[in-house]
Amino acid sequence: MSFQSRLNEIWYEGAPPPWWLTPLSAMYSLASRLRHFAYSKHWRPSIALTRPVIIIGNLSAGGTGKTPLVCWLAVRLAELGFRPGVVTRGYGGSSRGVRLVQASDDPNTVGDEAILLGRRARVPIAIGRDRPAAAQLLINAGCDVIVSDDGLQHHALARDCEIIVVDGERRFGNGRLLPAGPLREMPGRLQGADAVVVNGGPAVISDHASVAGPLRMCVAATDAITLRYGTAKRLSEFAGQSVHAVAAIGNPQRFFKMLQSLGIQVIAHPLPDHARLQIGDISFADDLAVLMTEKDAVKCAGIAGPQHWYVPVNVVFDDGDSEALQSVVVKSIEKRAARA
Repeated sequence: MSFQSRLNEIWYEGAPPPWWLTPLSAMYSLASRLRHFAYSKHWRPSIALTRPVIIIGNLSAGGTGKTPLVCWLAVRLAELGFRPGVVTRGYGGSSRGVRLVQASDDPNTVGDEAILLGRRARVPIAIGRDRPAAAQLLINAGCDVIVSDDGLQHHALARDCEIIVVDGERRFGNGRLLPAGPLREMPGRLQGADAVVVNGGPAVISDHASVAGPLRMCVAATDAITLRYGTAKRLSEFAGQSVHAVAAIGNPQRFFKMLQSLGIQVIAHPLPDHARLQIGDISFADDLAVLMTEKDAVKCAGIAGPQHWYVPVNVVFDDGDSEALQSVVVKSIEKRAARA
């Protein structure tokens, strides 16, 4: 059993954590509180940029659906006439500075999510551990709204709007902080958000309410696209067939379940989030189709064969919820403009 599988048993399946994780969680909690206190007292600077900043983050480690929502919001803002840019950490990449991402960049350098965001959102992307410096690159490039993929806990970057995404199926796991549980912050943090979006599952989060939610979304897919040729095929055509499914994302089971819900017989190959995929990770001793996430596909273009397909996903909201979220974001932008 892999380390991540063991953690998932503890975090989400009721397995008791080993005793030594409890003091580590206490240390994590103390460090988090001290960091938040330092920013609240302005002992550590929270840098306000000259353009509004929209944070899309989560309370738990692993995939909750942030990145598809970031793509959706960036596209929607561009349609409304804004010039958005996206700042992201660059997880999985070797780059240590701040930089704008180019279409020709290697995902092993800038990270798989950065490449995916650039391709799907078609807006400028900047990466870096120093979020304010990376976001400033976007402003220098002409962006008038900054959307941060993750960064809820990065208080060095001041923000005008916070959107928290919650996994509607796994929710908050065992309710413990890292590493004994999946949480970066406790659920009470939802009270300070401008909007809470629940990805899948019921849009109910006990008594933790938000100003504009909770809103409900899901990620949906209709097609698979060959990595080698770029041709598309309806996912429904794979129904009743066995396929290999590869996912190196925070919650690979979400991808596998989505395929299974379409009647596809999945041979699952979960891998660690942001894993650098090699040919052995996507090649198998048969001629079955291999389906992978779009985030993984950006790392496999040079090693893919005709049997390799990726499955792009899109955000779908419940009736009226997309307009509600758009309203929250636009009002925060307008409020910032009024203060300028």
